[in-house]
Order: sequence, then C-alpha cells, then structure tokens
Amino acid sequence: MPKAVQIGDRWVGQGYPTYIIAEIGINHNGDINIARRLIDVAVMAGCDAVKFQKRNPEKAVPPEYRNVTRETPWGLMSYLEYRHRIEFDQAAYQEIDRYAREKGIHWFASCWDEDSVDFIEQFDPPCYKVASASLTDFALLERIRATGRPVILSTGMSTMEEIEAAVAFMDQERLLIAHSTSTYPCPPEELNLRMLQTLAGKYNCPIGYSGHEVGLQTTFAAVTLGAAFVERHITLDRAMWGSDQAASIEPWGLMRLVRDIRVIEKALGDGQKRVYESEMKARQRLRRNNAQS
Repeated sequence: MPKAVQIGDRWVGQGYPTYIIAEIGINHNGDINIARRLIDVAVMAGCDAVKFQKRNPEKAVPPEYRNVTRETPWGLMSYLEYRHRIEFDQAAYQEIDRYAREKGIHWFASCWDEDSVDFIEQFDPPCYKVASASLTDFALLERIRATGRPVILSTGMSTMEEIEAAVAFMDQERLLIAHSTSTYPCPPEELNLRMLQTLAGKYNCPIGYSGHEVGLQTTFAAVTLGAAFVERHITLDRAMWGSDQAASIEPWGLMRLVRDIRVIEKALGDGQKRVYESEMKARQRLRRNNAQS
C-alpha cells in the first residue's frame, strides 16, 4: 500500500483527500498583479497549493538558445532577455509569500537550477517540485534532496530507466512521483493514464498526476485510477499570451475540477461491500426472499 507524505499541514497519499495543485508557473507573465489574481482563483476553487517556476536564466537557459529571437508582448527580444523579463525578483516573491500565507494556501516552486533552490529556501516552502525537464539533472536533485523537504518528481519526457535512477537517488521517505506527458497541450492518446497504476505497483510512495491536456475528463480519470495528487496549469484566460496558457484551466473550469474531484472521492468509497440503511426500504419492498443466507 503506498504510504503518505506530509506536505505542510496536509498528508498526501492513500486514504487522504486528493492534494490539488494549481500551477501558476509562468502564466503570470512577470506581472505580480496577475499572480495575486491567480492565487485568488486557486483559493476560491478550493485548491490546496499553488506552484510557481523559479529560474536563474543565466544558468537555466542553454547557450544555444540565449540569442534566439522571440516575439513577446514587450517586443522582439532574445530568449534570454525574455526569460529575465518574466522572472520574479526578491520583492515579488516576498509578496507571493505574504499573499499566499494570508490566503491560507500552500505555495512552492519548480526550481530549475541550484541558485533557485537556494533562493526559494528563504521562504520555508512545504515541498519542492522537480520539473520533468530536470529529472536527469543530478546536481540539481542533490541540492533539492539536501533541503530535507518533500519532493514531487515529475516524469514527463523520461524513460523508465531515467525514472528509476532519479527515484533511487532521492530520499524515498519524502518522495512523491507525478506521472506526466510533456506535450502542451497533450492529446488524450498520449496521456497514458495507466502509468499511474504501473508506478504505484513499482514504488512505495504517493503517485500523482501532472496534466497538460485540454479539458477536465482525463484528470477525473486520473483520480479514479488512484492519483494521490493532481496538478494542472491555471490561467485567467487561455487566450492570453504565453506558451502554457492553451494547456491551462480557466477559473470556472478550476472550480468544477475541484468540486468534482471531491465528489469522486466520496463516490469511490473503500471497496468493502455493505448494505446501506438507505437501501433497506427498497430491499424489504422489492425482494421476494429477504432471508439472510
């Protein structure tokens, strides 16, 4: 039976409510006001956490991509300049920390380099997320492991051999694994949701789902298949500029997602057959023989 891991004041794992993460990521487009509004959306919907992405662009952007020209809302600029433009600074993260704590919601980040781990540490995050792109970055995994905090390891764009190596490297007492496919947006035929069961059968830790598809149905299916946590990107408007917006959920969709996950949790039950009190009148009225065998 997969065990549970504590994230902040919540337990995540079998027997506990699905831990629902609203990924803000970089959908704030470098605007702290948008970030606050997205936190509000997550709180209103009833999510457990919001997640950001933190990079030192000088470390995280490969040299061959730094001077690639990109069209942005702020004009033509190099990819490196764009990454600097949307990266929040110390003051912005202090405001995120203050605002999330005021609203009573967890916040943490995917850190893409060691400098970013050191930066986020000052805010005492409840956990870290390892992005799928970073699963084979063992220098980064070492820095994250050294914090002693719970770690969510995302497995998109990775082979089973790569996953096995990363899992073996991490502290499995504090590890959670997220099945994912790193296509934005991801077509249903590439979601491969049965990997949730494969990972659950292989590892004794909470298994969850990080989705990048359009729509909500397949995330509900992930919960039915046993996902202990789910993560979806959120946005104020899918038509906004940005690479992740099209694979994100808008506010009303997020509210439906959380509401229906909570209904599904109730409906799944515990797998033990019983006759409910609410069935007894129909049992007496409709059965020809009510004798107990």
